[in-house]
Amino acid sequence: MTIMITENTTIGFVGTGVMGKSMARNLQHAGYTINVYTRTKEKAKELMEHGASWKETAKELAATSDVIITMVGYPSDVEEVYFGENGILENAKENSYVIDMTTSKPSLAIEIYEQALKKNIASLDAPVSGGDTGAKNGTLAIMVGGKQEAFEALRPLFEVLGDNIVLQGEAGSGQYTKLANQITIANNMVGVCEAIAFARKSGLQPERVLDSISTGAAASFSLSNLAPRMLKGDYAPGFYVKHFIKDMNIALESAKELGLMTPGLELSLNLYKELAEKGESNSGTQALIKLFM
Repeated sequence: MTIMITENTTIGFVGTGVMGKSMARNLQHAGYTINVYTRTKEKAKELMEHGASWKETAKELAATSDVIITMVGYPSDVEEVYFGENGILENAKENSYVIDMTTSKPSLAIEIYEQALKKNIASLDAPVSGGDTGAKNGTLAIMVGGKQEAFEALRPLFEVLGDNIVLQGEAGSGQYTKLANQITIANNMVGVCEAIAFARKSGLQPERVLDSISTGAAASFSLSNLAPRMLKGDYAPGFYVKHFIKDMNIALESAKELGLMTPGLELSLNLYKELAEKGESNSGTQALIKLFM
């Protein structure tokens, strides 16, 4: 790859939702020129007010950017922006980079990598964990799949977005790692909700219980960051229920392909589906506590 990452590098960012907007904003703070495209232009308003250039299509964004980052909702959205005559791969510059940071299917990450390679474009799959707080603070965990050369070239951008950045292996490895992450969270969220419900039922003050258990062997991101939101009745999305269901479905599908039993994942998925059926699809994942109250 001949394009070097410098202060003059133009980054195209596709998807400015709960996390994507903060990630793009951090890149702006770091001095990078940003092109932005998203289905709803209003969501890019803040970025545009700080100098981002709006592009009407993914095609236009790809043709005018050195690095293209996508952070969209579902694998179908990834396919839509990457493939076809109006897609990123057909229109990106030769020797540019594409980074899909959406949590998506490992097989799709491999397909993007293979198609990009034919056009002399470097591709990395780099899903993230850390929620809205990690995106705002630039402290995301970034799990990367792809070639070492591309990873090293793009490290300056990753270091703006996160502080736990690991190349896991070849294309698709980042997605497999993120699915392992989501399996862990899925099981943990059920345990957090059960612990809070148990504390209340036994007459304890849940806030004091959290003070005791959140720094011991039970410690976790969900316990420290989401349990307090549960107790406050704050269900605003740091990560949407509907997107977590999507992730768990992909993880379950991948586990079955690998011949692996995941009973905890199946239980959590069923509970979140029940939560969504109660109208909580657009709530944060911490809304699971509502099933236990």
